[in-house]
Amino acid sequence: MNNHRILVADDEHLISSMLCFRLEKAGYVVETAASGGEALQKFHDFKPELVILDLYLPDAFGLDLLATMREDDVNLPFIVITASSFADLAVKAFKLGAVNFFGKPFNMEKVVQGVAQSLKEKQKKDVESISMERRKKTAPDQMIGNSPKMVDVFRLVNVCASTDAKTVLITGESGTGKELVARAVHQYSARAGATFVEVNCAAIPENLIENELFGHERGAYTDASKMQKGIFELANGGTIFLDEIGDMPTTMQTKLLKVMETKRFRRLGGEGEVETDVRIIAATNQDLPQMVADGRFRGDLYYRLNMLNICIPPLRERIEDIPALVQYFIQSLNAEYSKRVELVASEALEDLLSYSWPGNVRELRNVIERAMMLEKGKELTHFHLCKETPRNQQSLEPPPSTYTVFPVDNGRCFAGFQLPPEGISFEEVEKQLITLALESANGNQSKAAKSLKMSRDTLRYRLKKFGISEYADQTSCNVLKDDVPSDLKRERYNDSKWANC
Repeated sequence: MNNHRILVADDEHLISSMLCFRLEKAGYVVETAASGGEALQKFHDFKPELVILDLYLPDAFGLDLLATMREDDVNLPFIVITASSFADLAVKAFKLGAVNFFGKPFNMEKVVQGVAQSLKEKQKKDVESISMERRKKTAPDQMIGNSPKMVDVFRLVNVCASTDAKTVLITGESGTGKELVARAVHQYSARAGATFVEVNCAAIPENLIENELFGHERGAYTDASKMQKGIFELANGGTIFLDEIGDMPTTMQTKLLKVMETKRFRRLGGEGEVETDVRIIAATNQDLPQMVADGRFRGDLYYRLNMLNICIPPLRERIEDIPALVQYFIQSLNAEYSKRVELVASEALEDLLSYSWPGNVRELRNVIERAMMLEKGKELTHFHLCKETPRNQQSLEPPPSTYTVFPVDNGRCFAGFQLPPEGISFEEVEKQLITLALESANGNQSKAAKSLKMSRDTLRYRLKKFGISEYADQTSCNVLKDDVPSDLKRERYNDSKWANC
């Protein structure tokens, strides 16, 4: 059985019926339409893989229908049939994307042969299109780097892909690109045309993960109204990527090991076993050998997974790859956000190279993305990089001379700022203004809050937020002196807590 879906749009009932009968006999699933409106409705509902279209329908011209349908699916093949003998119609049909053209009366066998050939060519184009999309998403140049450690990673990816290794373990810190490596192993293997399914073991609740992986039979539990396939069944022939494998519950570790050894499993509530052929790629940023020693991870599962281990180095151990990574991110983000950034200033690149990157490549990408959102020109400067970089750590502490406070009309005070070229942190300005207000009020929070036009609770919140503790003793005293009723003051005056007031 071919099971390919074909839509026949022809208002001549005899021809439509004969085509339907002959195509169904050949194993195709066929729907018919006698008008343009019906054809469009079935095109959207039935989602045909090929359309046989008459040029003259009661309410529509076939070429107009062809053009409309091709807007939704540019790869959809059309076979045009018509009683007209005008050559220009055939030329127009081919220009619009028709793959074949038959004049009435036609040979039924030739039409069926044309259908088979067109579907074969469409399937080939679909595979090429999927491969092209996959290359765009997981192209080898997305794993950027020519450092010795990354060359070793590339070499291991090739070994895992070419040998069809059934289990691969990817280790490395968070943000190093473990998922990207997993997809590359799948992409460049014989399983590339099959399914790649990612499962985050840390994100699925323990009571749901078995159902997610193995599925269930109808009636397996209260809400199981129908049979549902699990990931191991859906990914048959492909790859399952178990991210954060170290967080998988111990009971599921046992079941996973059994599936890896027998290639069989049972759905929840099921009696029969289901066979599966999948590659399992596991990844973790945890120390699995230590977890095995502590009894938190099954040793036999670890040894089974660790048949081929790809260890991704942290970014701080391959800083020579940073310039290439930055350039790659700039190019991809330019396309994504319609920006026109061309390069990174030398002092900015110097900062990027001197930073330790605890978040690894993911952090670097986020920093470049943020900088590009703020940058209006063609060059990224250190002003828009993350505050953790060395140069920006220094710029977070602007000298007091960068602003002055001066009186204006009605005795009010305003801050007159002269911004330094490298910019200034608003939080630092706020912190210094609060400190200045407290100094002017001799540590009295009520007076300082009043001078800053805020409530005392707001001021206290900001004191805690900025870690300003040098006025803590004075604050206690001022609260006692200014805010506590006199009889309560006398009661507490001899307490050691208030001794310095």
